[in-house]
Amino acid sequence: MKIAVIGAGKWGQALYSAFSKNNEVVITSRTPREIENFVSIEEALKCEYLIIALSAQHIRSWFAHNFLDMGQKILIASKGIEMSSGSFLNEVIDDYISQDRLAFLGGPSFAYEVLQELPCALVIASENKKLSKKFQKALPNYIKGYTTKDVIGVEVSGSYKNVLAIASGICDGLELGNNARASLIARGLVEMSRFGKYFGAKNRTFLSLAGAGDLFLTASSTLSRNYRVGEALAKGKTLEQILQELGEVAEGVATTTALYKIAQDKHLYLPIALQVYEILNGKEPIVAVQELLN
Repeated sequence: MKIAVIGAGKWGQALYSAFSKNNEVVITSRTPREIENFVSIEEALKCEYLIIALSAQHIRSWFAHNFLDMGQKILIASKGIEMSSGSFLNEVIDDYISQDRLAFLGGPSFAYEVLQELPCALVIASENKKLSKKFQKALPNYIKGYTTKDVIGVEVSGSYKNVLAIASGICDGLELGNNARASLIARGLVEMSRFGKYFGAKNRTFLSLAGAGDLFLTASSTLSRNYRVGEALAKGKTLEQILQELGEVAEGVATTTALYKIAQDKHLYLPIALQVYEILNGKEPIVAVQELLN
């Protein structure tokens, strides 16, 4: 396969490295990088297959200002819900290409470990089974790929787990213990699946690599940017200070606001996500914990 990775951050570089094992791959980004096979966006768009590894909040803008439809098939490796509209990424991209040319990547996958070629398993979701199989076969031998048609389930899982990772980081930052963190993650999985079911997701997706697998990883490691955001919030740092020190995008911050807006609009019960939203907006973390316990 001739593939172009769009986005040269840590995740984009990890995917570039992985897919390069068995395919002809180039990489591009808004800012030129000293990376082998780095090309212009115009050159990248000539590839038959694209892998999008941009921040979820920049997806619409990138398609609006850069995308030229040449019949490409696209794998979205971004995880998040658009904050401004509350739209899932498949809805955002639906304005530019048809769903049968679109696939989504999910599952537990820290960029740092993928770059080290450590083993993991991922899920590729698409309404087009042939397309998901095509991307599955392109994976290197240290990544085991699974396929599903449950696009919305994989999207919800990849987005919601970042919010729950912030909550988990808060829990550990407050030194509430292992019991508390396990309880939080378990109830978070229930909350995430309940939210997804409202939008038509399959329950089994939330017990798969895309749901439980990615949640367990992201909510229990300092390799997770979102976890580190929560941990720092619990220690009294402001969100502005945390994001400045982080120097990278923590998708869970914007997604939390998106979930809050969706919950208000559709009258959904999302207790953990809503407490995270209030903490991000200045609420004392220990007060949020007490309210969740009540």
